[in-house]
Amino acid sequence: MEKIPMTTAGYTMLQEELKERSSNERPRIIEAISEARAHGDLSENAEYHAAKEAQSHNEGRIGELEDKLSRAEVIDVSKLSGDIVKFGATVKLIDEDTEEEKVYMIVGDVESDVKNHKISISSPIARALIGKTVGDSVEVAAPGGAHSYEIEEVKFI
Repeated sequence: MEKIPMTTAGYTMLQEELKERSSNERPRIIEAISEARAHGDLSENAEYHAAKEAQSHNEGRIGELEDKLSRAEVIDVSKLSGDIVKFGATVKLIDEDTEEEKVYMIVGDVESDVKNHKISISSPIARALIGKTVGDSVEVAAPGGAHSYEIEEVKFI
């Protein structure tokens, strides 16, 4: 069984979603099914079928969350240090073509969120950065084309 690396914050986020789906969403859906069942003929009851579909989706997601949490390898980023890029690092990059500054935190697949500057450890840019240090130049082959970046700062927060 393959371990899934994630930060403490990512693990907590998954736990909260599991609690929400189990404690709130599951009873709400069960109530909707009971209410729809009370309307009579189930074969032509759209509310019943919609509620059963929602139940199936919710139970599938609960199973997925339980699996990910059971295989989680939680890494406390606050206890990491150094100047080598690795999981949990927050890296400041300078685009060598445009001089644009970018900051990314390298996190697990389940918690990546590019809008919040969190990139997956399996993304092309993270794979190019792993093992490098401040001052290194990296070439990233991304879907939008190749980019060159210089690592300006590595920190663990």
